[in-house]
Amino acid sequence: MEEIYAKARAKINLNLEILDKRPDNYHNLKSVFQKVNLYDELVIKKTNTNDIKIKTNVLELNNKDNIIYKAYVKLKEQFEEITGVEVYLNKKIPMQAGMAGGSTDCASFILCMNKLFNLNMTKDKIISLGKSLGADVVPCMYNKALLAEGIGDIITPINTNFKYYIVAIKPQIDCSTKEMYEKLDSKVNRKIIDTSSKIIEALKSNNIKLLAKNLYNAFENTIGEKCLIENIKHKLIQNGAVGSLMTGSGSCVFGIFESKNLARTAYRKLKQDFETYICTSYNSKKESIV
Repeated sequence: MEEIYAKARAKINLNLEILDKRPDNYHNLKSVFQKVNLYDELVIKKTNTNDIKIKTNVLELNNKDNIIYKAYVKLKEQFEEITGVEVYLNKKIPMQAGMAGGSTDCASFILCMNKLFNLNMTKDKIISLGKSLGADVVPCMYNKALLAEGIGDIITPINTNFKYYIVAIKPQIDCSTKEMYEKLDSKVNRKIIDTSSKIIEALKSNNIKLLAKNLYNAFENTIGEKCLIENIKHKLIQNGAVGSLMTGSGSCVFGIFESKNLARTAYRKLKQDFETYICTSYNSKKESIV
């Protein structure tokens, strides 16, 4: 095999609660991740060089701060059989949106490199590598709904084939994950709200109303542009969404819809005023990341 192609799918958080800060400065969380069929495209080709070259439609990502570059360096330190590669990245997932665009690219890159160079990494090895690169990388290695705990490294896949429709809006603001966590840490006597069990029940029973009722994100109470986020949520509900939520640490806001027609109608209307995306939930039948 000389090259490999992959779809690096975005995620949304159907709920997200931050529990406590750990001695290593990471935070324990509890969240139901849902992969969606909005994705970046990766093509990885072997080269005769001894380095990585990244070509992308977003020029600002073509540098050594790119998480793909960092993953390549870590892999090369551990596997001498890895040669140079050329990576073509077609970016479709909005950046700094809470949809794990960078993390899912990294996760797909690691899995592709494992196949391309026949590295035969164990599941534990892959998880350890992903965990060292970012909290969302390990959950992004699963193309399905799952419960993520710990720092995102304790994964429980959810047995569901529930397909529902999603319209997502990216406001013209960017959210610093680091700053959002700092704001959350500064809150005294913050109430912990865990809706995970209800979300999982809704996914298993294809109950979109139960799902909508239990959408929750702790970061919504810390974002400085709360009025803007609430306004977008209201717009989505006005246009037929049964529920709406900000995903991750922001700033993307999504609405869930009962039918394709309702979602399409909302998308056509809202894209006139906002950067808007339409997609569905995605649940692969594969359980394992290896």
